[in-house]
Amino acid sequence: MTQTLSKLVMKKEELSILPAFHCPTGYRIRHFQSGDERNWEDLIRLSYTREVKFAQKIGNHTPFYPDRILFICRGEQPVATATAWDTGKEGSMSWYLHMVGVLPEYSGKGLGFAASLAALHKMKEEGGDAAFLETDDFRLPAIRIYLKLGFQPVHMDESHPARWERILQVVRG
Repeated sequence: MTQTLSKLVMKKEELSILPAFHCPTGYRIRHFQSGDERNWEDLIRLSYTREVKFAQKIGNHTPFYPDRILFICRGEQPVATATAWDTGKEGSMSWYLHMVGVLPEYSGKGLGFAASLAALHKMKEEGGDAAFLETDDFRLPAIRIYLKLGFQPVHMDESHPARWERILQVVRG
């Protein structure tokens, strides 16, 4: 029987001090618009290499805030996304950097960083003071971005300290 590893958790303690957002040259940022469900699903499928239904992951949750789902576009084509997700929980665990994805052919161009930073700015604008995220051990490029944005590992279960030690040796190596 294969044991499934728990998600890794990271937290950014302070949203009050964020670097200025600059959309990379040749791209523009916009929020979710009616009809973007397919764009989001395609982008996530290609960046996560698995199917994720927009309605199940985001769209069917109430309240639904389209302005918190951000896309970075090349022309009209969304090529990166990140969501400023308010879980509705009381306290500091209410905001999540959620569903960050970049089309594989656009990786390495700073778009994951830009989309994530834009989502953090949105959280701050909406009154958030801290942010969490969940990730996987193998998402090393994403973890590098999250560290650069000021997120730090949080140990949520007994496997996390050793897993984080291995990951940080590689990404900071």
